[in-house]
Amino acid sequence: MSVTEILFTPLLKADSGRPLITHYDDATGSRIELSRATAANWAAKTANWLRDEHDVEPGDEVAVLLPAHWQTAGLLLGAWWCGAHVVGAGVDAKVAVVPPGGTAEAEVVAVASLHPMGLGSGAPVDYLDDVRVHGDDFMPWQPTPGSTLALGESTVDEVVARARELGAKLGDEPRVLSTVEWDSPAAVLEGFLAVLAAGGSLVQVSNPDAGRMAARRDSEKVTQEITQLLG
Repeated sequence: MSVTEILFTPLLKADSGRPLITHYDDATGSRIELSRATAANWAAKTANWLRDEHDVEPGDEVAVLLPAHWQTAGLLLGAWWCGAHVVGAGVDAKVAVVPPGGTAEAEVVAVASLHPMGLGSGAPVDYLDDVRVHGDDFMPWQPTPGSTLALGESTVDEVVARARELGAKLGDEPRVLSTVEWDSPAAVLEGFLAVLAAGGSLVQVSNPDAGRMAARRDSEKVTQEITQLLG
């Protein structure tokens, strides 16, 4: 089974309407919240897009070169759902997804606009526009072995085990406020997957304004906060 099936699908089945990620960008003043069900739709569309349009199979490299963002959450979950090996910069991937103006070495380079309302970027290969036409459900053609590389140098089994280890430190069903960028495998594990493993939800803040954080902790009913990696 994939990372998504192991860590995310149980949350979806337990309560699909609960928030999964609430994303703030203090530079623009935006706030976007995705429920577990909405995140699952984005993930399914992404998995179908990667597999059906770009022939991504279990173990194939997909470079996710985006900041911590609600669009990145859907992309990561979709990539793992179809068995992809999520990598960073400097890897010759089958598919890479970059922000506007970004570049990558890959067979296909798609642009994710990071627009708060999910508008396309107008790029020749546009992640958001392309995935919309794909189905809201995904059925893997084959199971993803636990020995398949999933994130950086870690396999599915290793990623799941580490996420559960980190998640245990967050408590049960935490509401986690984080300003950590997902720019390394460790950051993705601690800042995203650990929250899923704990059955929680994430309040992710980009370009944080220190003056707004205290009120946000209260309004979002935050129970845990991540400002730096544990190491």
